[in-house]
Amino acid sequence: MKIRIIAVMAAALLLIGAPSGMAAGTDHSQFIKGPFKSGEEVTKVCLQCHEKQAEDFMKTSHYKWKGAPRSVKGMENSKDEYGKANLLNNFCTDVEGGSRAFCVKCHAGYGWVENAKLPAEKSKVDCLICHAKEGNYKKGLGGEVDKDLFARGKINLEKAAQSVSLPNRDNCGVCHFFGGGGDAVKHGDMDSSLSKPGKEHDVHMGGPTDMTCQACHTVKEHSISGASLFLATNDGRVSCEDCHRDPHKDSTAHKVLARHQKTVACQTCHIPAFAKAQATKMSWDWSTVGKDIEDIKEEFGKETYAKHKGDFTWGMNVTPTYAWYNGKMERYLKGEKIKDPRKVLYLSKPVGDIKDPDAKIYPFKVHTGKQPMDSQYKYLSIFQNFGGLWSHYNWEKALTDGARTSGLPYSGKHEFIPTAFYGSINHEIAPKEKALKCGDCHFGINKRLDWKTLGYTGDPMRVGSRFSAKDEAKGDTRASEERTRDENGKSGRKRISRS
Repeated sequence: MKIRIIAVMAAALLLIGAPSGMAAGTDHSQFIKGPFKSGEEVTKVCLQCHEKQAEDFMKTSHYKWKGAPRSVKGMENSKDEYGKANLLNNFCTDVEGGSRAFCVKCHAGYGWVENAKLPAEKSKVDCLICHAKEGNYKKGLGGEVDKDLFARGKINLEKAAQSVSLPNRDNCGVCHFFGGGGDAVKHGDMDSSLSKPGKEHDVHMGGPTDMTCQACHTVKEHSISGASLFLATNDGRVSCEDCHRDPHKDSTAHKVLARHQKTVACQTCHIPAFAKAQATKMSWDWSTVGKDIEDIKEEFGKETYAKHKGDFTWGMNVTPTYAWYNGKMERYLKGEKIKDPRKVLYLSKPVGDIKDPDAKIYPFKVHTGKQPMDSQYKYLSIFQNFGGLWSHYNWEKALTDGARTSGLPYSGKHEFIPTAFYGSINHEIAPKEKALKCGDCHFGINKRLDWKTLGYTGDPMRVGSRFSAKDEAKGDTRASEERTRDENGKSGRKRISRS
């Protein structure tokens, strides 16, 4: 232990003397020595130099799994915090029903077990999940280091600790590629294929560009910017315009495309399809759990039924669903009464319409499902899946146990209702040559956009813009002023190095 402390002190001197930004790239192998028996032992060594970083991280939504609901319409000033820790979805549904031990395999901390409060000790921060590059670091049940792999010598914590550096796409992807219980399940635009994609797959992450996640999702005191309809909170928004202030200035169709930018989000034209490399889950029916089916069909090489989870459908090269979005969402909250169970319950839905000047047309993945509602209380029921339904297939027991651990009563009667969840599509940006063309949306050629559903009386190429000529002129003036400010170096966001 004395040798380890001396080594850490030497490391601290190296970090103090290093130029700004060099610390994260320091070769830690020269002063971190094991062996280590647990992830927490590694964290205690990290804290010798990085105590403030741990304190900062524990304040973020990545650690708390919740935050101020800045993205939820009408709740911007709420003193309560919401997020993965206490909201429902229609994938694995929630973590409060007694399933936390399974879910926290993706949590950047240790010791957050069933029915326990989030640990407040800095030693509970998991530094390795975001920073380790070697050592085959993996987490298991309860959010601890995978005990089986560690016991078999498949995980080397010393090597993992010595390999730490700035996060790469694989570090982020450990959780974000595998959200919802598996690769490509939850996010339509993120899966393991983005570890090393080609340029055709994503122009930012593929090819020579090879951008890391934090090149766009900028970081300040371990708070990572970015917003999504999957989350109620955000720690700052990321926008294409942060870098691409006037993306079409060299195009012969500059004026036409500039007008489109007032109504159409960049993603709408530049992500013609999602789930390009492997299929993503498009629906999940929990009501069929427990059936014994021998001949299970596959879609795109994925199972369409599992006895402990129910029925699924999958999609590949999926055309997005388009909707108006002004940056806010409507969100179903735990215990909220459902007005009409016969209608689809939207757990997450973008806010905006054709009359909203702040709204643009964005692409989304809409995941549909069937999940249990309490027949008496008329709210979505919380059930125990891991260690419960997934083992015994008994809905009554799973709902009773879920009510006990979540604090949301179960009346003893339930029914299954249809639900839907809008998910943001921001990745898998196609090369500009593969972006949508006029005929993809207009002239009735491909009918990609449902103009009447969007609030138009018909194709705007025929019926006109949603803005008046006066509004168009104001918008052109404002865009010109923004370009001027950017050219003078007075606007735009500072980017983090990709090295």
